Amino acid sequence: MRKVLLREIAHSRSGDKGDTSNVGVVPYDEKNYELIKEQVTVGRVRELFGELVQGEITRFEFDGLKAINFVMKNALSGGVSRSLNLDTHGKSWSNLILRLEIEIP
Repeated sequence: MRKVLLREIAHSRSGDKGDTSNVGVVPYDEKNYELIKEQVTVGRVRELFGELVQGEITRFEFDGLKAINFVMKNALSGGVSRSLNLDTHGKSWSNLILRLEIEIP
């Protein structure tokens, strides 16, 4: 096994709705979907995002699409119209999640 950054085997997208952010992860190659499901857990995402996410993190698996999505509540300092945050939409969060280290064969 060797460690790589998630960005080497997957891409991601992020968005927002009020004070809730979501980040989706999709492998470049479907064969890596199970690795991602096993290793990109709510706990690891919580650790990575730290104090950026004040609320619950829920993970959704889309086996048919070979994708996972994380919904993070109380995550954008109040949302677009209430936040002084530089990234009120959470668009940079798709890059942040890709910094996770993944073990691959």
